[in-house]
Amino acid sequence: MEESVAAFEVSEEYKEEIEEKKEVEEKPQEGLPKVVVVLPARNEEKTIGQCIDVIKKSKYKPSIIVADGHSTDRTREIAEKRGAKVVISPKRIHPGKGLAMKTGLKAALEENPSIVVFMDSDIENMTPEWVDKLVDGIVVDGFDMTRGCYYRAPEDAPVTKLVAKRLLWVFFPEVSHFDQPLTGEVAAKAEVWRELLEKDLPDGWGIDVAILIESEMAGYRMKEVFLGFKQHRSYRKYKEDPGKLGRMAEQVAVTIIKLAMKYERIDNVLEIET
Repeated sequence: MEESVAAFEVSEEYKEEIEEKKEVEEKPQEGLPKVVVVLPARNEEKTIGQCIDVIKKSKYKPSIIVADGHSTDRTREIAEKRGAKVVISPKRIHPGKGLAMKTGLKAALEENPSIVVFMDSDIENMTPEWVDKLVDGIVVDGFDMTRGCYYRAPEDAPVTKLVAKRLLWVFFPEVSHFDQPLTGEVAAKAEVWRELLEKDLPDGWGIDVAILIESEMAGYRMKEVFLGFKQHRSYRKYKEDPGKLGRMAEQVAVTIIKLAMKYERIDNVLEIET
């Protein structure tokens, strides 16, 4: 029995070999672009760890930044334990998704990446392929920006269906074909993000649609990438009462109207029959 046990003992040399192999596998492959993934988060302790673990498995081996909007749960603690860098919004505001995104983006650009990817942090069924597909659209297909689209529950996305898409059709019809104008899964070249940071992007819920409109008006090539079915935790908070999304709807609508004024599209309303 002692001989049998000894036969299965792992030598120190073999352990070192395994560790060296692991380190090599975890490093980005030579020739791949440097990718940084930013996860805006506020009180996402139930999903943030899983999201980080999944993103690490992307073939692009991205570094990960969690842009925290002053969570009161264990979001930051979990993110740091999983190996993500955590940055905190400079102001405690809510809604503050836009501010968190801008804070995370500035931190990401300090790492001199080729591509920065945003992913929502409340997703329960994210896969590494989500990151891969978004980045592939830039690296392989040559687009400046890729935007995730997906199947969602029929009663999900009321702000997208009833506010964003309708107002975009009125004021910015050139982007009205995008299925998910408020998607949280967006990848773009670093130079695109640098230019967008110079725009007056909203601090709240309006940032997603502002990114879409400003990118279109700047002439960037954009593509929607199908990611499958999206299951996100926040949906359960409002599926029984979409009225809880009232503040989001307001901020998205005002953002589109402000940009319509900026780009002299506001008179488009005169063409709509009422």
